[in-house]
Amino acid sequence: MGHGPGNCCHPNDAPAVAPTTAQHTGAVQRVVITVVVVAVLMLSLLWVFQRRLIYLPSTTSVPSADAVIPGAQDVVIHTSDGVDLGAWFIPAKQPDRGFTVLVASGNAGDRAARAPLARALAKEGMSVLLFDYRGYGGNAGSPTEDGLAQDVRAARSFLVEEADVPSTRLLYFGESLGAAVVTELAAEHPPAGLVLRSPFVDLTTVGEEHYRFLPVAPLLRDKYPLVRQLADVEVPVTVVYGSADSVVPPDQSRAVAAAAPELFQAVELAGADHNDPELVHGHRLIAAVVELAEHIHRSR
Repeated sequence: MGHGPGNCCHPNDAPAVAPTTAQHTGAVQRVVITVVVVAVLMLSLLWVFQRRLIYLPSTTSVPSADAVIPGAQDVVIHTSDGVDLGAWFIPAKQPDRGFTVLVASGNAGDRAARAPLARALAKEGMSVLLFDYRGYGGNAGSPTEDGLAQDVRAARSFLVEEADVPSTRLLYFGESLGAAVVTELAAEHPPAGLVLRSPFVDLTTVGEEHYRFLPVAPLLRDKYPLVRQLADVEVPVTVVYGSADSVVPPDQSRAVAAAAPELFQAVELAGADHNDPELVHGHRLIAAVVELAEHIHRSR
């Protein structure tokens, strides 16, 4: 008996078979494995290359000191692990207040970028030492937390042992990351006073502000626990920060000020961002350093 057109079924027209539970599970597993592999790869890359995100040095040679700041001197600082660091010593203009400022830079650039700060401090009667960390400004080596700690110790040793600066007339000035560097130094070798510009609580906390989607704490190799180390610093501390800082949130700098055992002054520059001239070398910043020096002088 023949079949009508409506009753005929071609072999290729068989209904699709739904995927089995095992096939679905396998597909899900493959997706999960792919995501995990990609995540592990990304985290591994961050672990290996994270210091390229933290340290942003200018690696070109720095001009001679006198070419940038008339009267400044080129000096070489020798670290305990054999690294030679380029530095500038800028003598105070007259009248000399008798204080020397050791400047620990932030994470970017080189000492030439801090020339306006040094000029302004020298004009106010304070000598200044600008130095570059290892890996910065043409120096050998690569920056790490331990390395920067050795660098700033060498800078202090140069001032105290070679330039004959009494520790009682020495001010530490730390800018951003450098604030953590000088705080760690101050806990071991107290200065006369400490100026922290745009300081953060610790590197983990500020990192979590910028990389909220990453497990920053377990990934970070360099910690810079500023607030924890500040607890051991028993000298007058001035904190200067900008209310519009987009790199170090102002609340972190306020937390640093609140944690200082001997806070002399907290200065908030309204509307100032992290690298605004007002916060880098402006009048109020320089005045804050001068006021700390005068306070120390009066208290003795």
